[in-house]
Amino acid sequence: MPFARLAAATTPTSRIGLGLAAVGRPGYITLGRERDLPADRTVDALRARTHELLDAAYAQGVRYVDAARSYGRSEEFLADWLRAHPEIDDVVIGSKWGYTYTANWTTGAERHEVKDHGPATYERQRAETAALLGDRLDLYQIHSVTPDSPALTDKDLHARLAEAAAQGLTIGFSTSGPDQADAIRAALEVSVDGERLFRTVQSTYNALETSAGPALQEAHDAGLTVIVKEGMANGRLAEPHAPEALRAVARETGQGCDAVALALILRRPWAGVVLSGAATVPQLMSNLHAAAVDLDDEQLARLATLAEDPRAYWERRAQLPWH
Repeated sequence: MPFARLAAATTPTSRIGLGLAAVGRPGYITLGRERDLPADRTVDALRARTHELLDAAYAQGVRYVDAARSYGRSEEFLADWLRAHPEIDDVVIGSKWGYTYTANWTTGAERHEVKDHGPATYERQRAETAALLGDRLDLYQIHSVTPDSPALTDKDLHARLAEAAAQGLTIGFSTSGPDQADAIRAALEVSVDGERLFRTVQSTYNALETSAGPALQEAHDAGLTVIVKEGMANGRLAEPHAPEALRAVARETGQGCDAVALALILRRPWAGVVLSGAATVPQLMSNLHAAAVDLDDEQLARLATLAEDPRAYWERRAQLPWH
């Protein structure tokens, strides 16, 4: 598996990855994004910002980058950066299929992405990803699997994914929604010719949304690499939105709320890679301090009180505006 390369990395930040959801398109739901990106969000401006982040992340020891077909031009920007740096051969690249980007490079679209987990969408988006990333792609994930997703029961799709796996591609899935745990456990049961299909799982887990934790432990125990997304709860755990308990612990550690929030996840024994969704280099640098944050039991207990009911959490997330 490509993640064996990360296991061999010795940098303190090797378990922190860079997600490109916030910089591959002009609109996203992260709080404060209107301040984080250039006012003129042209393709060239966001390409430059993405490359700036990738340069900084690589220099600081980050070795996993996460994109998706629905993240606007994230794959294109990443492919451009990889071509500009042919000497870099130790980065693990992941992307996702299952959502089609439909906002046409605007922030006010009625729908920004359309979900479809059918084989036809897989074949189309797999070809699109291959045209951009070629053999640099290591991991291809089904985007946002839920318990009712046909991707969990479609034998034709499973066969196509298994064929890609036989050709060397690692196959994974991501989850979203209040029933992430059920989706994870269902995916663990998917096999082709007696072999487990999925080798990675990417789920939302943070101080406010902890419901997937036990299922992620089960996935880890089953041999899957666990990738954690939305560790900052789409900006709700960053200044100035962070709850007081998190701010207090941040003051005690001398680090930012973001570093503490990500450090909390890094402490989980099942967490393989924790994604930074930074939109600026200063945000990224602050996020990377998570690797040096040491939390004691009393601080962990205070942070544990922040967990919300998962349905309330996801209802609030659904109400976040696209900036």
